[in-house]
Amino acid sequence: MNIYVGNLPYTVSEDDLRDAFSEFGQVESANIIMDKFSGRSKGFGFVEMSDDDAAREALEAMHNKDFMGRSIMVNEAKPREERAPRRDHY
Repeated sequence: MNIYVGNLPYTVSEDDLRDAFSEFGQVESANIIMDKFSGRSKGFGFVEMSDDDAAREALEAMHNKDFMGRSIMVNEAKPREERAPRRDHY
């Protein structure tokens, strides 16, 4: 299951995220989405867990939990919607 984690502190690392969710089961990956121009965290990320039951337990336990000073939002990730290509305005 792919889990969306929002309202993350900008200082959180992928290892911090992996460690927090690993207490519920095997974490396949933890990714923090970064701004491509500034290189800073956008304040959200994704955690992928192989066991759906462990992932559901993590969802319930981590949602609205204080994580490094911020109350995080945790939901099952939705598939990314395809967007129309952007047009450049020159």
